[in-house]
Amino acid sequence: MSDKTPQTLLCLASYFKGVAFLREAKRLGNRVFLLTAKRLENEDWPRDILDDIFYIEEEGDEWDIPNLIKGVSFLARTEKIDKIVALDDFDLEKASALREHLRVPGMGDTRTRYFRDKLAMRVQARDHNILVPAFIQVLHHPSVHEFTQQVPPPWALKPRSQASAVGIKKVQNSEELWKYIEELGDEQSYYLLEEFVPGDIYHVDSVVFDSKVLFARTHRYMASPWEVTHHGGIFRTHTVAHNSEDDIALRELNQELVTSLGLVRGVSHTEFIKGTDGKFYFLETSARVGGANIAEMVEAGSGVNLWAEWAKIKSLLPGETYQLPETREEYSGIIISLARQEWPNTSAYNDPEIAWRLNKKHHAGLIVHSKDQSRVIELLDNYAERFQTDFFANLPAPDKPTS
Repeated sequence: MSDKTPQTLLCLASYFKGVAFLREAKRLGNRVFLLTAKRLENEDWPRDILDDIFYIEEEGDEWDIPNLIKGVSFLARTEKIDKIVALDDFDLEKASALREHLRVPGMGDTRTRYFRDKLAMRVQARDHNILVPAFIQVLHHPSVHEFTQQVPPPWALKPRSQASAVGIKKVQNSEELWKYIEELGDEQSYYLLEEFVPGDIYHVDSVVFDSKVLFARTHRYMASPWEVTHHGGIFRTHTVAHNSEDDIALRELNQELVTSLGLVRGVSHTEFIKGTDGKFYFLETSARVGGANIAEMVEAGSGVNLWAEWAKIKSLLPGETYQLPETREEYSGIIISLARQEWPNTSAYNDPEIAWRLNKKHHAGLIVHSKDQSRVIELLDNYAERFQTDFFANLPAPDKPTS
């Protein structure tokens, strides 16, 4: 426990996540408040360490920002809020609105857009000479038509502020595109149209301090998030070979992106695609820990808990520096599937490389780690076949995130 003056952290969570962050923030001597949705009241939040927990009623699945500002401002009459932390993508705008109103340090509205708005982040990356697939905002119809004449289909029609592959449509021709656009009505300007670049998708998970990437692990999805979400499938990803050509290229590109988008301190989860031309193209980024238990996978192979390191950075006072802990250069991978069973039993999977098991209704999941990358891939391939028989279930693609 630190003996420095405690800071008060207000953490926002639209989904149940970030428990490791909350616990580490408290261990470091902070006062930790959690503001979450009323529908999450019965989740296993770490109430034993929280100084208080507040709930907000949602309108549909949305938080009313003006009421949020009024409620937090009322709290601020008696509690000095030092920092506001968004634990999920969907909390970034909420946090920035509160920071702007209360004048709390951290990312404001403009910079937050670079990590939430797929259009804003693409424009900023392109303006800093980072390769991105060809894209255009769905706004000026003649320009959209010109784009379709210059960029051959298929295209991806993407919501600007959703997370991962949620809400994306793969469009095969102009007739199909304009049908979708008309169906969007007044929501058209909240979408972008993008060249559908075939290739393997990678993600880089990082710790950033004073605009420098101090820690990064590169990974490759064994099936793209879009394929898993829209065609049904089993989610798998694993560490890229350390110091390989792809690993080095992705790390360099990731640092360029962090600099271009202006992430000063925190964590990031960024996705790139390696096209058939062998080049890496930027897809999207976020100023938070990656979802789908990627943090646990990163920790299994490196010893670094991204949630905990983020909490350490957020707990620093002005002038204090951050020290990255020692890391391991091992390999890890994760497999997750929807399950037919309410509580699937994975006890038959007993390889010594298993480091973690998912405990979630109607989901089966494992994390493996090894000093040998080929062993990690071998296990993930083997488990994918077994999961198909033992657990796999398929549901229609969601129009919003489920966790």
